[in-house]
This record gives sequence, C-alpha cells and structure tokens, in this order.
Amino acid sequence: MKKIISGVFVFCSAVIMAQEAIQFQELPFKDVIAKAKKEKKLVFVDAYTTWCGPCKMMEKNVFTKKSVGDYFNANFVNARFDMEKGEGREIAAKYGVRSYPTYLFLNGEGELVSQNTGYMEESMFVAMAQDINSPGNSKGSLKERFAKGEKDPEFLTNIMRLNSSSDYDFAKQASERYFENKKKTEEISKDEIGLLLFFVKSTEDKNYSTFTSRKADIIKYLPEETYKEFDNQLKLSKIVEQSIDDKNKRINEEYFMKTAEPLVGKQLAQSKLNQTKLSYYEQNANFPEFEKAALEYYNNSDAFEPNELLRAAWVFGDHIKNPASLKKAAEWAEKSVMRGETPENTYILAKLYFLTGNKEMAQNYAEMSRNMATQTGKDSKLAEELLKQIK
Repeated sequence: MKKIISGVFVFCSAVIMAQEAIQFQELPFKDVIAKAKKEKKLVFVDAYTTWCGPCKMMEKNVFTKKSVGDYFNANFVNARFDMEKGEGREIAAKYGVRSYPTYLFLNGEGELVSQNTGYMEESMFVAMAQDINSPGNSKGSLKERFAKGEKDPEFLTNIMRLNSSSDYDFAKQASERYFENKKKTEEISKDEIGLLLFFVKSTEDKNYSTFTSRKADIIKYLPEETYKEFDNQLKLSKIVEQSIDDKNKRINEEYFMKTAEPLVGKQLAQSKLNQTKLSYYEQNANFPEFEKAALEYYNNSDAFEPNELLRAAWVFGDHIKNPASLKKAAEWAEKSVMRGETPENTYILAKLYFLTGNKEMAQNYAEMSRNMATQTGKDSKLAEELLKQIK
C-alpha cells in the first residue's frame, strides 16, 4: 500500500510541476504567431539545440519554476523550437540565431521585439520578460509605427539592433531617421558611432553625410587613419558598382583600376578588385574566373585568416577540376584544420584529398569529420557519403 501511495504522490507531484511550468504550444510557427495576434500577446520562443548544456539547465531549473510559469503563461504565447531541425532552421536563419539558448520575443506580425541569450536565474528571467512586456512593446507592428513617422530615439535604436541581421534594409531606414533627427549640437556617442558605421555602406547612403559632417566626433574614438581607410572603402564601393557589367557578367578591371588607384593607391585598389571578383564570380557561378581570382588573391595564403581560405577551398572542392588548383585548395583547408578541427573543415579537407588522389588521408579526415559531427549532434551526411565514394 505504501508503494502505491508513494507512486501516486510522485505522479501528482509531476503533474503539479508540469502545470506550474511554462506551457509551450505544440503548433507550427505560423500558427503560434497567429495565436499571439488574436490574443494580442507577444510570442516567447525558446530557441535551443539538443546538445546545448545551458538550454537543458533552463528547461530543468527555470522553465519549471512557478513564478516563471505563472508570468509567461499569462502574458505570452510560448513555443520551443530546435534550431537544427525542421522549422527551427528557418527561424534561426530569419532571426539571426547564432548562440544557444536564445530567447526570441515577437509581436503578432512576427517581428522581433527583443532577443536575449544565455542561462538566466529565475528572478532575472522573469524581470527580463516583464521589461519586454511593457506597454511600449505592445503598441503594434514596428513597421506600422515606423511608417507613421515615429522618431523616438529608443524606438529607432531598438529597430536597428533587432533587425540588423534579419531585415537589414528596415534597420538601415531606422538608422537614417535616427541620425537625421540627431541634433547637430549633440555630440555622437561611441555606441552611436558603431551604429552609424554599421549602416553606412556607400557614399550614396544618406548616412554618409552624417559620417562626413561628424568626423570630429568620430575621430575622438577612432584613429584618423582608420577613419580615412573606412572612407576609402565607401568610395571604392561606388566604383565597384560602376565596374560591374551585368549584361556580360564581367567586371571591367581596367575601369576599376583607372578610377580607384588615384583615389586609394595601387595596393588597396588591387586588393578590393580581387575581393570583388571573388564575390561576383561566385554569385554568378562563373567558376573559371573565380578560380583565377582566388589563386591570384590568396597567392600568399599566410596573410589570410584560415576561415576565409576555407570558404574558397569549399568552392574549389565543389566546382573546380584542375588538379594543381585543388592541391592549392587543400593547402588552404589544411590551415583551417591546423587552427582547430571542426566537422566542416575536416570534411572539405577530406574531399580535397580524395579529389587529388590521396585516398588514405581522405578516409582519415572523412572519418574524423563524421565522428565529430555525431558527437556534437551535427549532420554527418556529407562525410558518410564521401566515405562511400572513397571505399
């Protein structure tokens, strides 16, 4: 009888704890947003992965607390998505989720209201939610408020910070309004300079006039030489645009160098030209031209970050057939692996070894890639397919 009573007690305790915890909706993402809009609430999304330790701690130690469950269940439509599966991948891409756990707070239009990360204790987690659930965040669509001309600096800053990854154009528009309405008598802060530099990409941008007129403020925080280099890059971006011949899918190298060299010098102009060729020819799937540009640009590979070299090596592994070029790409991939082994860089190195005829090394690194992917909960499909080809 005692065992029965004990079992009933445990069962009842589990039921009570489940009732006290955050109640997550098991609905498709679009239905979660629709439910929030209908109920005039914000959405709380726990963006997690199965291998994330802090995610598991939040689920066990915080989401189950009565104070947390009471507040979140009353004020939000709650949902959880694994960022590496199903809809989670699309959500991660849309909202720029790159670390775990991430807490997304969205309005009924699916727009970001706030985004926070990391393990939090119960009281801090509730305080964060209370702050986010303030009346100001429930006024309606951020885009609707923006379209009506809202100029509040905090509102515009919020748009910039929240949408810089997911909706850059909207965030940029907010930055332009922000700096247009910044009084000329007010000095620009270090944080504001960071935002300004992030949202000015060309001499044609509205923010460029702020960049030039506020030089005195900016060089209080940046060396004047850095300011000049940044300005040169902005000027070069316009020349890049004018050099692209979209009709023939080519870059007018002669025009670029003729226009850019007097402005920024031969070395910087040549470097910018090579970067432009790599980007443009990859986007347009012109891999023979990409191959030539990459071999020229990365000739002295020690001068580049391994991850940049790895990106070029990946393109070579997928699209280039020339054995000499593939061997060079293997050297680039080796530099990345030497910096630190990951499932990705060991896979592409294995593939390049395979393509250049080194089957033994290819098998070793493909097995390494597969094992690391399995251990970290990542997809090992590419490595497994490569191993089948090798054998």
